[in-house]
Amino acid sequence: MAEISTLFVTRLYRAALNDLAKVPVDYDELKRTCETFAEDDEAGQQWCEDNGYPGYTSYASLSDLAWRSPLFADLTKALDKHVAAFCKALEFDLQGKKLKCDSLWINILPEGGTHASHIHPHSVISGTTYVSMPEGTSALKLEDPRLPMMMNAPLRKKGADQAVRPFVYVKPLVGDVLLWESWLRHEVPMNMAEEERISVSFNYNWG
Repeated sequence: MAEISTLFVTRLYRAALNDLAKVPVDYDELKRTCETFAEDDEAGQQWCEDNGYPGYTSYASLSDLAWRSPLFADLTKALDKHVAAFCKALEFDLQGKKLKCDSLWINILPEGGTHASHIHPHSVISGTTYVSMPEGTSALKLEDPRLPMMMNAPLRKKGADQAVRPFVYVKPLVGDVLLWESWLRHEVPMNMAEEERISVSFNYNWG
């Protein structure tokens, strides 16, 4: 009898951030804080304009959010616990060390804004927690990392099992945290909602 094994699995972690938070994060307050940073961060606004980035990101301008705001400090402590849980599930041999957050940034995507497909080089675990997800806004699109090697592969059937699809769309809720290994290519399709889509993304490294 034939046996079909599942090999080289791509793992995606999803949880409510506050499930592991010692100090629960108030996402309404986090939303207001993100908007305040966006309004005050002239360097970030200029970077977005110069680089054609729709909306706002603090990625290239504010590298110390956890120092600037106790709310982001509490957020990072909660993320540490989720990343540790994910590392355990991935069976990483961290040799007695822990992954550390080395970058944390705000994303505000207006109506019509997109974030093109990309990876996060020089990191181990990347992810996002979702601050504002208005009705009709875009899901996160994840790409099978073997896609360039599929040669002349036929399309998958409509309704194919998620595990064999070349692209998977994940619609997170406010307060969710998603984690993945940093080599996993992902994108944010166009925001079709009139309201802004707000999230906080991050990278964890080993060293």
